[in-house]
Amino acid sequence: MKRNTQLKGSVLLLITAFIWGSSFVAQSIGMEKIEAFTFNGIRTVLGVLVLLPIVIVRNIKNSSDRSRAELKASIKYGILLGIVFCMASNFQQFAFYDSTSGKIAFITALYMFFVPILGLFLKKRVSGLTWVCVILGFIGLFFLCIDPKNIGAINKGDVMAFICSIFFAVHILMVERFAPETDGITLSCTQFAVSGLISIILMFIFESPHISDIRAAALPIMYSGFLSCGVAYTLQIIGQKYTEATIASLLMCAESVFAVITAAIVLHEMMLPRELIGCAIMFTAIILSQFSNRE
Repeated sequence: MKRNTQLKGSVLLLITAFIWGSSFVAQSIGMEKIEAFTFNGIRTVLGVLVLLPIVIVRNIKNSSDRSRAELKASIKYGILLGIVFCMASNFQQFAFYDSTSGKIAFITALYMFFVPILGLFLKKRVSGLTWVCVILGFIGLFFLCIDPKNIGAINKGDVMAFICSIFFAVHILMVERFAPETDGITLSCTQFAVSGLISIILMFIFESPHISDIRAAALPIMYSGFLSCGVAYTLQIIGQKYTEATIASLLMCAESVFAVITAAIVLHEMMLPRELIGCAIMFTAIILSQFSNRE
């Protein structure tokens, strides 16, 4: 039974990675029309609109003491998650101003290193095979996202992406801690509400949003809001109920693989040999990780 639930969690997290990967292009395109706080504020509000009707219906049908306690916990922990998610997503979005999408994807995915490292401070045991998988994942991401001939100097966007990866690592560990005692959909909806509120306030303070620009970026915003936020981040919370945080981070960083594959299919971009090698190494690490996930 435990092996079945672990497999369920892995499948949900891979679906999450696929949606995030395909949404990565939408984030980049959206930034050509509108600014970072505007993009994140609107897309997270769209995530709330997707989930709120489900939350309301579920809570009307389930009115037991247990469900009410779960609702309170989901809102309380969702507020904390929303603050961390807001920091992570906005640092990532601002990175697009100065860095390339490939470098941002690579640096952001460093959360797969930070998760087990931060976990050590929480007295979380990480197996030797899991560390091997993390190192393989890192090598695969390097081949996938970085051109050794054009690495260039570290810029402001790279620093933003690095900070973002730390916040995402904290977010993953918090989800692992909170998910088992909360309702995943309510928890996800609350974090988007908090993140969206903060981002929209910052939008009006630091940016000058125009309706015409928002309309021009409508499709990437809707894709990122409905699928990346409304669906994928909710699947992350549900999937992490059944998956250890380090393994979850490795599965989810496959978003870089899916981003390259999606671009090749949709935009007809040819995959370079080094990118194919990176994909192969990443998938090898993911397959091996499933063995370290068993007892």
